[in-house]
Amino acid sequence: MCCEMTALTLLDEWWGAGACRDAEPELFFPISAHGGAGSDIRRAKLICAACPVRSECLNYALRHRQEQGIWGGLTDEERRLLRRRLAANGRHSLTPTGVR
Repeated sequence: MCCEMTALTLLDEWWGAGACRDAEPELFFPISAHGGAGSDIRRAKLICAACPVRSECLNYALRHRQEQGIWGGLTDEERRLLRRRLAANGRHSLTPTGVR
């Protein structure tokens, strides 16, 4: 277990550099994509747009099939669509330059 935790920590060090680290977590996990949550989604995406680890975050969400929340600037529905496009091209993640 100790080794697993160390490996996980080393792989996911990017989390500490996320632009979202000081934001309200609820902002990135809206209840719905409709209604009043739309403004929260826009605010979360603005934070993601300026994030230095945006591509790492998105790749993490894709690899671990995160079903909810804003990850790497994409909503759950946007990630589902991206996953389909990547699968059609025989890929499972994006390159660092694949996310702008």
